[in-house]
Amino acid sequence: MTSLKANAIARHIVEICERLHARNMLAAADGNISYRISDDEILITPSGIAKGFMNPEQMAVINIKGDILEGKPSTERLMHLEVYKSSPKAKAVVHAHPPTAIAWSIAQPELKKLPSDCLSEVILATGDIPFVPYARPGTEQMGLVMKPFLPQHRALILRCHGAVAWGEDLDEAYRGMERIEHSSQILATAQKLGGLHPLPKEEIAYLYELRKKIGEVLL
Repeated sequence: MTSLKANAIARHIVEICERLHARNMLAAADGNISYRISDDEILITPSGIAKGFMNPEQMAVINIKGDILEGKPSTERLMHLEVYKSSPKAKAVVHAHPPTAIAWSIAQPELKKLPSDCLSEVILATGDIPFVPYARPGTEQMGLVMKPFLPQHRALILRCHGAVAWGEDLDEAYRGMERIEHSSQILATAQKLGGLHPLPKEEIAYLYELRKKIGEVLL
C-alpha cells in the first residue's frame, strides 16, 4: 500500500472507525470497513485490532477474488466482496454493530424491515432498511444472505449481528450507518412511549415517490 491515494483512504477509514467507536457502534475489535481502490484491489481493516485505536499502517489489501495481498484482513471480508460483486456502484462498505438496530432484529423476529412507515426520514434517506437473515460470522453465507437485497438497498441490518451500509464513497457509507442507528433509536423510544403509528398511506406514497426523485444515495 504505497500510493498516495491508498494512504489517504487508509487515514479516512481510521477516522471513520474513530467516529463509529465514539458513537458506541464499535467495541473492541468488532466491525470492519473497506474501500475499492481499483477494479481488482480492496483496502480493508485488519482482523483482531480494536478499530477505535487503529492506525493506517495496519490496513490490509485483498483482491476481488478474496486473495490476501497485504496484511491480515478482516475475517468477514467475504461479506464485503459480495457487496462489491452485487453492487457495481459500491466503492465503500461499513460494517458495524449499532446497538439499537441489533436489538430490533433480536426483539422483533417477525419484522422484515425497520418500521419505516412511521418515520419520514427513513423513507427519504434510505428507502427501506431491511433485516437480513442471520448467517454465521466469517462465513461465505454472510454474503449470500445479503445478495437478494443488493444493490437496491444500501443500508441493511444483519439479524442478531450488526449492520452494513455501502456507498459510492466512504462518507456515504458512514452516513448510512449513522442513519440506521439513529432511526432505530427514535423508533425504539416511540415504541416505549406509546407505540408505533404509521404515517397516512397517501403521505407514505408521496415520500416514496420523492425518494425516487432524490435517487439511490444515502442521505
